[in-house]
Amino acid sequence: MKKAKTAPKKAKTAPKKAKTAPKKATTNPKKTTTSKAGQGGDSPSQLINARIEELGDWRGETLARIRLLIKQADPEVVEEWKWRGVPVWAHAGIICTGETYKNIVKMTFAKGAALEDPSGLFNSSLEGNTRRAIDIHEGEKIDEKALKALVRAAVALNTSSAAKRARPTP
Repeated sequence: MKKAKTAPKKAKTAPKKAKTAPKKATTNPKKTTTSKAGQGGDSPSQLINARIEELGDWRGETLARIRLLIKQADPEVVEEWKWRGVPVWAHAGIICTGETYKNIVKMTFAKGAALEDPSGLFNSSLEGNTRRAIDIHEGEKIDEKALKALVRAAVALNTSSAAKRARPTP
């Protein structure tokens, strides 16, 4: 009688050790880049107040002045805080933004290309099909009457657009 062949026994090997170091526990929470104005869940109006105070120079004064003129032109304006720190004024859509840079305060009108500007306030972003902007430099005087008229025209455009969208189609 012949014996059945059996497979040779394999030598036992020790389990391999991991070559990577264990992961360290992270104690550093997610970093955010918010200014003093962005803390505590403040309302947009409070955030704009804080931005004006934080600037503390002609740019803050200019931003405060245009804010006041916008509110005078449209008492129903809604203040918003968008895009990580840009003051926005809206009424049935965005009217304009109030961005601050080192050398200018920029008011960008969302639908500025569709607005009449008889006083020639728009002096920036003139090549686009939608937006128009007003760059205000240190020491420049704001034509308050013309700016209020431009804000009112932007509100009228927004509300007429909103009314058209709200109408049911026949």
